[in-house]
Amino acid sequence: MSLGVIMLVHTALGRAEQVARHWAASGVPVVIHVDKKVDRKTYKEFRAALNDEQEIIFSKRHYCEWGGWGITAATQLAAERMLERFSDVRHVFLASGSCLPLRPVSELIGYLDARPRTDFIESATTSDVPWTVGGLDIERFTLRFPFSWKTQRGLFDKYVALQRKIGLKRRIPAGLVPHMGSQWWCLTRQTLSAILEDPDRHINDRYFRKVWIPDESYFQTLARQYSSKIESRSLTLSKFDFQGKPHIFYDDHLQLLRRSDCFVARKIWPHADRVYQAFLTDEASAMKQAEPNPGKIDRIFSKAVERRTRGRPGLIMQSRFPNKGWENGVTCAPYSVFHGFTELFEDFEPWLSKATGSKVHGHIFAKDRAEFANGQTVINGGLSDDPLLRDYSGAAFLGNLIWNTRGEHQCFQFGPQDSQKVTEKLCSDANAQISVITGSWAVPLFRSNRNFSELRREAAKLQRIENAFLTQLRNQWTKARIRIWTMAEFIERPMEPLQTIIDEIGGAPQSRLKEAPKMADLTGFGQFLQNLKNQGMHPHLTGDFPIDNGIATPSKKPRRPYLVK
Repeated sequence: MSLGVIMLVHTALGRAEQVARHWAASGVPVVIHVDKKVDRKTYKEFRAALNDEQEIIFSKRHYCEWGGWGITAATQLAAERMLERFSDVRHVFLASGSCLPLRPVSELIGYLDARPRTDFIESATTSDVPWTVGGLDIERFTLRFPFSWKTQRGLFDKYVALQRKIGLKRRIPAGLVPHMGSQWWCLTRQTLSAILEDPDRHINDRYFRKVWIPDESYFQTLARQYSSKIESRSLTLSKFDFQGKPHIFYDDHLQLLRRSDCFVARKIWPHADRVYQAFLTDEASAMKQAEPNPGKIDRIFSKAVERRTRGRPGLIMQSRFPNKGWENGVTCAPYSVFHGFTELFEDFEPWLSKATGSKVHGHIFAKDRAEFANGQTVINGGLSDDPLLRDYSGAAFLGNLIWNTRGEHQCFQFGPQDSQKVTEKLCSDANAQISVITGSWAVPLFRSNRNFSELRREAAKLQRIENAFLTQLRNQWTKARIRIWTMAEFIERPMEPLQTIIDEIGGAPQSRLKEAPKMADLTGFGQFLQNLKNQGMHPHLTGDFPIDNGIATPSKKPRRPYLVK
């Protein structure tokens, strides 16, 4: 027989038995290595269950720890047993207990018979490997790793840092160029025997015992020394996520596995009954003969990784929360923030809603409650106006508000009297359109009936808060679209900025405004600002107002009559 299979088994022994019998039923000899961490009783029962199969034998057991030498040593022993016991084997295929043949074994044998001198092993230099995760590329060959990454992570990291700091490095044996690749290979007898019978094997083994994850580099490096023809790819479909962990295939991946055209897939969930039944017992539904092409499903895996790490804009799922920087945008759609407009205009919210057709809220970050449009207490998505729930995560509240009202432009008011916890997110959100009239907080104070000493303290506080917000808006990292006017310059010609805001919300130039919202009566406002200055509080954010009146008003004195000749 031209094909032999090595199986490295450590769990789900029932499934491993089923797959081993499937290989043997096609006349393929199988050498099984069972991790020494499997208890002796279970191992004996597993071995006894396969006693009736003459083509299935077992190799000496090793402790196999991830990232350590044990897996490589186990592979060496099983390969030696295979070459010694089955002289007709020309290709040796390395698989795990969770690997599953996707196509009839006869097709794999025919494929290898047509390529009798070809070794299928992923093998690339460290400079050409883009998939390593963990920050160790060439360093896995030049540093020492006496501590387990799995069980002694702290010592592992500290010892790596120490070696980097003092410049301690191992010497790579002469003639070896480190290569890396998938552990799951298919080598010819000539190449595999040359590796195992190398006169310098003791040197190679001594060196690779201290390499990190040698099962991904030992055969990948040494195959380059002896192979006459290498195809740097694996015949096993094996996918990994962005953290370097293998994807597990379940029952709902059945059609996806069929589309891959691969001979073998890893890693199959042991309880995926439909998958095992389809590929091990239903040969009629097996895939048609074709060149293995895992690239056909790469797009789906890439999309899955992107969905997990980036997700949809404005929707932060549990797989990414609360990792900062993992969110794909703060919100999912453009929205408008108005700072200082409701203070200056008496009917700004209904006017804006009528002019744009948008949903216009009040101060949704007000300290007493979220002022939703039309006085609602609960809106889309079950968002409550409760300030405690809202302020638990202001950014999440904002994201949920925009997400749950997709398709309708949202506008809301914001000011220095509101909770300021969300300002950083507002500034960093490219979907935010923030319009600011600075100093408008002074208008409600001017119209209030409070002691002047209280007004002065409140004015100083509000100006300090607004100034901090403006500093954030002008930060170089701000992504929001921002327009800022002082109150004095805005009221000189309010129609122009109002028209600009309306056009921006509509996404295209709108018809000229025929009416403006009603502006608050500012008679005496200039004197009020002067009184604040006289009390030691300088309201510089309002701009320059004359002392007589806040704005120029038409004279009520009747004009002289005149004759036209």
